[in-house]
Amino acid sequence: MSQNHPQPRLNLVQAPGYRDTYANSVQIRVSVWDFHLVFGQANPENPDQLSILNHQGIYLSPQQAKALWNILGQNLAQYEQAFGELKLEPQIPDFPMGTVN
Repeated sequence: MSQNHPQPRLNLVQAPGYRDTYANSVQIRVSVWDFHLVFGQANPENPDQLSILNHQGIYLSPQQAKALWNILGQNLAQYEQAFGELKLEPQIPDFPMGTVN
């Protein structure tokens, strides 16, 4: 039997070093304990080379990663409903082979 508990009030406060940053590159590293998201900016140097300047790495627990997955999915569905389907360019995945620990 579940009891209804009122939601606590949420107070969002930016830390003194808070800043917004643009990212067009996100790398994800996974371990048994956490997900590590590395945000950066990809810049084509020439037709044969792409450089990525990483700005920030964020560690998430598996539970927070799943919550992020859910909220991103909901927001992307709303975005596509309002603005049309997002199409991704086909890319060859570049992830390591073998076990992930």
